[in-house]
Amino acid sequence: MYRPTELFIGLRYLRAERRNRYVSLFSFVSILGIALGVWLLIIILSVMNGFEKEVRDRILNMISHITVSGYNGKLTDWKQVVKQVEQHPEVTGTAPYIRAEGMLIFNNQVNGALFRGIDPKMEKTISRVGEHMITGKLSNLKPGEFGIILGQDLAFRLGVDVGEKVTMVTPSANITPAGVVPRLKRFTVIGLFKVGFHEYDSALGLIHLQDAQRVFRLKGYVSGVQVQVKNLFEVASVRQKLSDTSLSDYWIKDWSYYHQNWFSAVKMEKRMMSVILFVIILVVSINIVSSLIMIVTDKRSDIAILRTFGASTGSIMRIFLVQGSVVGVIGTFTGVITGVITALNLEAIYQWIEKTLNMELIDGSVYLISDLPSDLHWDQVILIGSISLVMSMLATIFPAWTASRTQPADALRYE
Repeated sequence: MYRPTELFIGLRYLRAERRNRYVSLFSFVSILGIALGVWLLIIILSVMNGFEKEVRDRILNMISHITVSGYNGKLTDWKQVVKQVEQHPEVTGTAPYIRAEGMLIFNNQVNGALFRGIDPKMEKTISRVGEHMITGKLSNLKPGEFGIILGQDLAFRLGVDVGEKVTMVTPSANITPAGVVPRLKRFTVIGLFKVGFHEYDSALGLIHLQDAQRVFRLKGYVSGVQVQVKNLFEVASVRQKLSDTSLSDYWIKDWSYYHQNWFSAVKMEKRMMSVILFVIILVVSINIVSSLIMIVTDKRSDIAILRTFGASTGSIMRIFLVQGSVVGVIGTFTGVITGVITALNLEAIYQWIEKTLNMELIDGSVYLISDLPSDLHWDQVILIGSISLVMSMLATIFPAWTASRTQPADALRYE
């Protein structure tokens, strides 16, 4: 066990002496390196966790947990499908939908758009778009009135405002004596929404289900049925159970299917970033080895004197284990504390930087969201701190063992 003398000498060796201040400098650099590595790892993982969580939540503002559709893109007996799905105890809501693509025209502006036909009453049970309305209400969509609710960014691109009319151009066409003419339909903008997800805010228009059936010639048809479940993390299990029932003839997908590549890329980036930053900590740990070896070389005469006074090889080894461990502990705890504080206040720091520089640092059209979210996971903090401590302490074993093998006669020969 450690004795007060060994602890005192080990701590004393961390301080500089006039004849060799480089030893103390190397100890400080080692502490700083570990702290920076831990700090960066906590912040980067928190940011990636935040991006993943925010994107998932904003996606789920617009889409349901599960969709049931036909393989040909049409669902005829959707009411029967709704009855079957609602029998599952985990299901909390269902709603039919129609998905179609086209263009919107306003004055001289033309923009591609994705249209979704919805039933306003049933839509409230499977999405939260009604909570993100800037102007208007979801319930303002009435069948036969041909109203449309646009994403705020899409409305901005077109230069259209609530109350004005836009022209929808559908992919289908009418055959007339004059030739093939594209099908056009005038819609009145009755509301704007903003869910904070660029893909939807810049391209989506919501119309009533019955209006969508008339415009896209889908009388009696829908594209599919959206399903909401109690527990988001049980979606895969519920999807599988639905697939094992009489719904096996339908195409059943969960929410992750629509953005599978993005979420897979985020997971891969988190793994690779973790490896890179742990390599940084490993390099700093190697720096601890080199700094302790320098200290051992510098203190050879001190070690010889201690051995002459009866200090055992174990005592000498524990002196330098104390010194190296203190470097690792100080560096790790400094990195953990600063990393946690930074991660918890990262959004405020980011907003302050943007305000100071008067510019948008993250382009929502590229990164899907325009802010810098942070989601601190304490299990990751504990794991990072534990690995850093273990790596830094393991780095002290070889220099400490080298110091314990110092022979007094050899060390004092040239003193």
